[in-house]
Amino acid sequence: MITEPRTQRSLPIPGWAILLVAVAALVVATAALTATLVAGNGSFGMMGGRPGSMMGGGSYGGNGSAGMTGGLGTGSAAQPGVSGFVAGTVASPRVIRVYAGPGYAFSPSSISVARGETVTFVVTTMGPTAHEFMVGPADAVAADAPGTPEVADIGMMQAKSLTYTFDGPGPYAFACHATGHYEAGMRGTIVVVS
Repeated sequence: MITEPRTQRSLPIPGWAILLVAVAALVVATAALTATLVAGNGSFGMMGGRPGSMMGGGSYGGNGSAGMTGGLGTGSAAQPGVSGFVAGTVASPRVIRVYAGPGYAFSPSSISVARGETVTFVVTTMGPTAHEFMVGPADAVAADAPGTPEVADIGMMQAKSLTYTFDGPGPYAFACHATGHYEAGMRGTIVVVS
């Protein structure tokens, strides 16, 4: 008796099954993103930090590292002028996360630094609009002066960094000068704490 090899027929996958898998993947991704943003620092708020502030100054880790162990807010890290604060140095800058958007706003909109401190700003765009981040003396930032440190074209969910040393008394600021963004209020202040 001769037998022919069996061929396997693939059954079409119903559309509802594909949709179910896609929804489950979206739920898992949303949960992972939420857990990353909240980072378990015990504070309420979109990005953690002190209660009553959206980002609590925007730094995390407190030791200049970019790891997630310290949480994204400043609830676990001392701030300039507070006992236990360690200023960033050129060799080991303090990392401050800044979120651009959604819309035409930065979170946080005000950041405290120590005079002479070196800070690495990690800027992430949170909406579909590309932004830029310029930091420096307030008058140069307001005027979009050539030579003022900046990173441009930060796309959706993309992060770029810029390191700056605050070696003067200020005032300092940061802003986005993409067309119309500064005019819409996309700027922030930096307070130098002695």
